[in-house]
Amino acid sequence: MLFRYRNLPHLEIQSGTYFVTFRIAGSVPRNVIESWRFEREDVQRNAICNKRPLSDHENKRLKYLYSEKIERYMDQGYGDCWLRNPQITQLVIDALRYFDGERYNLHAWCVMPNHVHVVFTAVSTGNELVSDLSKILHSWKSFTSHGANRILGRSGQFWQGESYDHLIRGDEDFWHCIDYTLENPVKAGLCKYWYGWPGTGCSQRIKELLEN
Repeated sequence: MLFRYRNLPHLEIQSGTYFVTFRIAGSVPRNVIESWRFEREDVQRNAICNKRPLSDHENKRLKYLYSEKIERYMDQGYGDCWLRNPQITQLVIDALRYFDGERYNLHAWCVMPNHVHVVFTAVSTGNELVSDLSKILHSWKSFTSHGANRILGRSGQFWQGESYDHLIRGDEDFWHCIDYTLENPVKAGLCKYWYGWPGTGCSQRIKELLEN
């Protein structure tokens, strides 16, 4: 099911709003990562050489490269799928929601077997961000890696160091990211409806907008 965001009320986004993905270490083969990184850097290098920001086409190309090369493997359950453990799923959700409304505003999230998607807006006070993207991601990953390793009785790296992040531009992009996040378990064949997957959720405001 695709959400018909064009028929929904305009959503004001005052601070930076992001779609981010972070994944369990080893959830994507290294050769796939290297291939994606090479193509991504080639797109970015072209813009830098011409001393200009990335065009809309280039931004779409970067998202396409990521979804085709990385998401395909993650949705197939490649590597360790520790996030299937209900305790770890809840640990991640609790971590995402802990500073909701304080450091950021959560819009939607999805904890898949080997990766996590989140859509959120960073909170600002005046002209100053309460917490930037890197600090928010570090907080989530640091807390949950320690907790997950305790549950699993293991040690070592839990999350892949590199995360994917996309700065959302405009309402259409926003609703596309919400749709992508909530529908991921449906697309992967894990459930029939997004609300049937225990790791998926959204804010009350998003839920109300989707129901209207």
